[in-house]
Parts: sequence; C-alpha cells; structure tokens
Amino acid sequence: MRRRVSFPYVGWMAVFVVVPMVLVLGFSFTSADGGFTFENFSEMTKYAPVFARSIWLAFLSTVICLIIGYPAALVMSREKPIVASAALMLLMLPMWMNFLLRTYAWMSILENNGFLNQLLGALKLPPVAIINTDGAVLLGMVYNYLPFMILPIHTVLHKMDKHLLEAASDLGADSVKAFARVILPLTLPGVLSGVTMVFVPSVSTFVISKLLGGGKTMMLGDLIEMQFTGNAYNPYLGSAISLVMMVMVLASMTIMNRFGDGEESAVMM
Repeated sequence: MRRRVSFPYVGWMAVFVVVPMVLVLGFSFTSADGGFTFENFSEMTKYAPVFARSIWLAFLSTVICLIIGYPAALVMSREKPIVASAALMLLMLPMWMNFLLRTYAWMSILENNGFLNQLLGALKLPPVAIINTDGAVLLGMVYNYLPFMILPIHTVLHKMDKHLLEAASDLGADSVKAFARVILPLTLPGVLSGVTMVFVPSVSTFVISKLLGGGKTMMLGDLIEMQFTGNAYNPYLGSAISLVMMVMVLASMTIMNRFGDGEESAVMM
C-alpha cells in the first residue's frame, strides 16, 4: 500500500528533477556537433570574474543576514508570545508578495529620481547613486533572503529549554558566558540552516542582479540565462556552468551539514 502511495511522488521526482539533471549532465559534455568534449568546462575560465563576483556577493549577503538576523531572532525569542507573533507576522508579510514585485519596488526606491533621493533632497542632502551597482544587488539579496536566516534561528531559540540558562547562571556563568557556551552551540543548527538557505539562492540569483544591477552586475544566474535565451545561444556551455554551480551548492551544503553534526556531537559530549 505504501509503495502505491509513493508512486506519484516518485514519478514527479523522476520527470521534473532526475530527467532535467541527466539532461544537464549530458549537455555539459556535449559539443555543438554532438560529440563528447570537455571544452565547455575549459571555456568557463573566461567567466572567472563572474564566478568570483557571485560567490563574493553571496558571501557578503549571508554574513549581513547573519549579523542582522541572529540578534533579531534572539530578541524575538525573549519577547512575550503576542509580541513575538506580531514580529513574525511583520517579517513574513512581505513574503506574501511576489518576489518580482518586491524587487521592482526597490527599483522605484533606489533609482536616481526615486523615493530615497527625493527624501534626501527634501532634507537638503546630496543624492546617492545606488541603482545599477553591486550595492543595490547586495541590498536586494539581503532584503529578500533575511527572513530565511531569522526563521530557523528563531525556531531553535523558541524550542530551547530556558532552564539551561538558569542552570548556567546558578553555576556562575554571566550573560556572555551563557551565550557563548549554551545559547550559541545549541542554536548552531539553526544558524547553519539559515546560512545555507541564504547562500544557495544568493549565489544563483539572476532577477535581483538584472533589475537592481541593470545588467552591469552579471552573476552566475545571469550568465546561465544568457546561454539559453540570449543572442549567444549555447546550451552546452550553459549546462556546464549549471553543473558546476550545482556541485558548488552541494559541496557547501555537505560542508555545512558535517560541520553542524560535529558541533552538535561536541555539545552533547
């Protein structure tokens, strides 16, 4: 009976996950004339700056989200339930809006004649040129992915036994030591989950970089899209770049999971 129930799920995974990945793998090692080749991977070397920029901006957005998200989750976990619920509602409210619309809203805020510069002009301050820069892309990524950092950390903090802090206090630990030896190790799984959930979409984004970067900040997602939809149509190179990006994502997730398992074992000991 259980096997019959799982058939639709297995079929769905096979058609929409396994088959596309097999096609990407096959195209990655295929030349334009249909032969086997490694030239698609060697051709990627000329796009090394795009790889470096994508990883760097994804890293920065992850760090900024962690710096903002961890204190926010910690404060929310210590508030009254009604206040914490209201804060979570405000945090999730923008997520109900379409991702593309949220990014367009930031375009109207950051553009040269947008709301931000109008506000600065009303305050007799000089305008700022943020749109179509790496800073605008970074801001868009932090805004869109910050909830994915706060929510897993808040969930772990909410489930944490508060008696552990009382025990640490009874044993002479001040607030700093209690945070370093009790709160931080126990929340590490949530931190690693948040880091993964922010870094993975950040390194592969293309909508944010296209709209807020104005095409000047090319990232891996833009490069892949260009190979499939642009004038320089080359699905073989696009598949190779996609395969490398998938390997990067899987490697980062594996490292994060192993690091989390090691830290969790250390805490248990």
